[in-house]
Amino acid sequence: MAAHRRSAHRKPKQRPFTGTAARTAATLALAGTATAASATGAGAAPAEPAPTAAQVRAKVDRLYHDAEVATEKYNGAREKAAAATKTVDALADEAARRTDRLNSSRNALGSLATAQYRTGALDPAVQLALSSDPDSYLERAAHLDRAADRQSGMLQGIRRQLSGLAQIKARADRETEALAARRAELREHRTAIRTKLSDARRLLATLTADERAAYERSADARHGGGPATASRSTSTDRTAAHADRTAARTPVTAPDSRAAQAISFAHGAIGKPYVWGATGPNAFDCSGLTQAAWRAAGVSLPRTTYTQINAGQRVSRSQLAPGDLVFFYSGISHVGLYIGGGQMIHAPRAGAPVRIAPIDQMPFAGATRVA
Repeated sequence: MAAHRRSAHRKPKQRPFTGTAARTAATLALAGTATAASATGAGAAPAEPAPTAAQVRAKVDRLYHDAEVATEKYNGAREKAAAATKTVDALADEAARRTDRLNSSRNALGSLATAQYRTGALDPAVQLALSSDPDSYLERAAHLDRAADRQSGMLQGIRRQLSGLAQIKARADRETEALAARRAELREHRTAIRTKLSDARRLLATLTADERAAYERSADARHGGGPATASRSTSTDRTAAHADRTAARTPVTAPDSRAAQAISFAHGAIGKPYVWGATGPNAFDCSGLTQAAWRAAGVSLPRTTYTQINAGQRVSRSQLAPGDLVFFYSGISHVGLYIGGGQMIHAPRAGAPVRIAPIDQMPFAGATRVA
C-alpha cells in the first residue's frame, strides 16, 4: 500500500512533442520571442542616419551635372528627330509627285489603247481593201506602228515608275520607324532631365535656410559668381548682372571680326536664364548659347557639345584666344565661349543665368577654334 501511495503521488513523466505538435510549439515559441524582442527593442534594425548637408550638396551637384548630360543627349536626339521629320516629309512629297506622274502615264496608255482598239479591229489587209483612199490608210498604218512602239515604251516606263515608287515608299517606311525611335529617345531624355532637376530641388528643400545659402555661395564660386537660384532677391540679381556687364566692358582683342561678333552676342546674353533645350533669344542652355553666338557671326555650329568640339581646329589650353569654344568634363557635357584672361561666358545650369566665369572652375576637357 505504501508503494502504491508513493506511485500515485509521483509526478507524471513529460514526453517531448513530436510531429505536428512539435512544429506548433516551435512556432509559438518563436513568435513569443519575436514579440518580446519587439517589446524591448532588441534586434531592431538601426535607422539609417540622415545625410549630412555636405552629402546633400554633393548629390545636388551630381544631379545638376547629370541633368546637363541628359540635356545634351536630348539636344542631339531632337536634332536627329528634326532631320528625320524633314526626310519623311520629303519622301512623302516625292511619292506624291511620282504617283501623279504614274497616273498620267496610265491615262495616256489607256487613251492609246482605246484608239488602237477602235482603228485596229479589222485585219489590215481587209481595211486596205475596203479603204476608199489607200494612201491615207497606209499613212495611218505607219502611225499605228509607231504608236505600238510608243505603247511598248510607255509600258516599260510605267514599270520603272512602279519600281521607283515602291522603293520610295519602302524608304519612307524605314524613315518613319527611325523617326518614331528618335521621338521615343526624346521622351526618355526629357523625363530624365525633369526627374533629376526635381530630385535636386527636393534635396535642396531638406537643407536649412543657412545651409541652402552656403550651397548657393559655393555654387556661385564654382560657376563664376552671380545668382545661383531663383530664390535670390531681384536686387541681388540686378547687382550680379551689373557686375558681369561691367566686367564685359573690359577690352577684348578678338583674333578676327567674326570672333568679335560672337563675343559681343554672348555679352548681350549675360543675365538671361538657363533653360534646357533653349537656343535663344531669351534663354539658353550651354551649347545653345555658343551656337547662337556664332550664328550671330554668320557661322553655323552643330547643336550639341559633343559635336561642337569637332566643329573647328583643336587648340591647347595654352593657345586659347577670344572666341574659342572651351569644353569641360570627360563626357564633353559643358561648353563656354572664351573671352580672354582665363574667363568665359557660359550658361551654367538650371537656376543659374548666363554669366562670366573662370575656366579653371570645372575640369577642362579641350578647346576648339571655330573655322
